[in-house]
Amino acid sequence: MTAISPLAPERFPDMPPVAGVRMATRACAIRHAGRDDVLLAELASGSSVAGVFTKSSTASAPIHWCRRALSGGQARALLVNAGNANAFTGEAGDRSVERLADKVAEVFACPTSRVFQASTGVIGEPLPDHKISAAIDALHAGLRNDDWEGAARAIMTTDTFAKGATRQADIDGVPVTINGIAKGSGMIAPDMATMLAFVFTDANIPHGPLQTLLADAVAHSFNSITVDSDTSTSDALLLFATGKAKHSPITDADDPRAEDFRLRLRDACLDLAHQIVRDGEGASKFIAITVTGAEDDSSAKRIALTIANSPLVKTAIAGEDANWGRIVMAVGKSGERADRDRIDIRIGGVQITHAGARHSAYEEGPVAAHMKQPEIDIAVDVGVGMGQAKVWTCDLTHGYIDINASYRS
Repeated sequence: MTAISPLAPERFPDMPPVAGVRMATRACAIRHAGRDDVLLAELASGSSVAGVFTKSSTASAPIHWCRRALSGGQARALLVNAGNANAFTGEAGDRSVERLADKVAEVFACPTSRVFQASTGVIGEPLPDHKISAAIDALHAGLRNDDWEGAARAIMTTDTFAKGATRQADIDGVPVTINGIAKGSGMIAPDMATMLAFVFTDANIPHGPLQTLLADAVAHSFNSITVDSDTSTSDALLLFATGKAKHSPITDADDPRAEDFRLRLRDACLDLAHQIVRDGEGASKFIAITVTGAEDDSSAKRIALTIANSPLVKTAIAGEDANWGRIVMAVGKSGERADRDRIDIRIGGVQITHAGARHSAYEEGPVAAHMKQPEIDIAVDVGVGMGQAKVWTCDLTHGYIDINASYRS
């Protein structure tokens, strides 16, 4: 049993029911026996859906299915399995998704286009979908509205803790609940969302504005994290809105009535994204990197991610070594504009560089002390413009090698 990450939250949050959402989990021995590895979620009839998916050219069969289903804008069910990604499985993978959609649609008496699916785990192995199909009736019979932690655990792979977040928003004076669960620990450099994340709300927001609100939340959260620079074949974030909250519909994402929901959705997604970084495979440090003074915001983000993905930066932090020269290196290799003689680097708030060289008053002691903390703060101003961005990552330890060297054994 893998030890729980030292950066994990103290406990799983207390998450209230979301009107119109019920879930059940079951052990189907997709890869390992003795643990729940399949999740079935029911969404109230008429629920709207938004989604973002990996841009990988080797995306899994469930990703292709969900992309097509998303055009309908409505969802009735979500089926997720852990242990097998159903990726790079050819036509057999597509047929597995179709068979499972047929079975779920049958028990919910809905079109197959309203059944969404996700898979995570080993790439290239055929999905034993018969094991999942045989459990659908029992899953349907066991649906309940209160086991959010169980749902989060059922979708885990190398995760060391279940990930959940909940927020309350206000629309027209009506309380609206936002609950989310996620999984992810390695193969994290999202190019849209995260490994897997599912967010549920009782807000009354149709597909169009819901999609816009989700894209905004992703830009401020999941697309600003990295663990190891590798983008998954299975990245998927789905947002379901049941419409059960008693407020008039939000038909435009720019409607001022949606502003509190927008902020709370961002916050919930950022909470989940941070938990993924805190559970990075072998991680011992949670690292925030802020870049300012870039040519534009996109440039700032590329610089920040170059720093975050540098093995030399990450291993220095793992070793609690205040080797700030590696940050200089990463800025230089990013390919983005930076003024060498104006770069300002700070670690833990301590100014290290000035006018293209080490600051005359710099003393390593306070920075070395900061490097021993579990949370590391790096700030870099590159001196060419007003662009800024913030990203989050973790360190790179021998634990990452141990986990991934034996992943399939």
